[in-house]
Amino acid sequence: MEQKIETAVFGGGCFWCTEAVFEQLRGVISVMPGYAGGEMPNPTYEQVSSGMSGYAEVTQIVFDPGKISYDDLLTVFFATHDPTSLNRQGSDVGTQYRSVIFYTTPEQKQHAEIFIKNLDTDSGGKPIVTDITPLVKFYEAEEYHQKYYQNNSSQPYCQIVISPKLAKLQEKFYQLLKKPKS
Repeated sequence: MEQKIETAVFGGGCFWCTEAVFEQLRGVISVMPGYAGGEMPNPTYEQVSSGMSGYAEVTQIVFDPGKISYDDLLTVFFATHDPTSLNRQGSDVGTQYRSVIFYTTPEQKQHAEIFIKNLDTDSGGKPIVTDITPLVKFYEAEEYHQKYYQNNSSQPYCQIVISPKLAKLQEKFYQLLKKPKS
């Protein structure tokens, strides 16, 4: 039996955070930080960071839907960033940090729309500002951004911003986490 693989692309602020979160989940095969949503070819981190490129920092997640559903990924995505904050996450400000879902299939678009509609109902009056848009092109981030938390977990940004997200993930979504290697 052939394994079915899908790709999800989420932007929820700094891609160091979203990469660190999603690589913890069972059924996730690979996680890659990068850029999506702009028009110029081969954007650099400096161009994206300027806020003028149209790109968002995103994370591309390759996953096995037989082990983790797209709805589970959406649940974790919305629980680990603020989808009511327009063009900012914490102290990261600009369109490059916007909350966005780049769907890769019509089914992902439909699931995301339903998910957001339900969140809007439960959000207590603050509207969800997450964009839902088709993925046109994904560009991998430069190598020094890849596995950033794993390679730099003692850095202040990682300790102050990413570590609390991972603690929340472990507390709220322990059933979705990869089993520790024995």
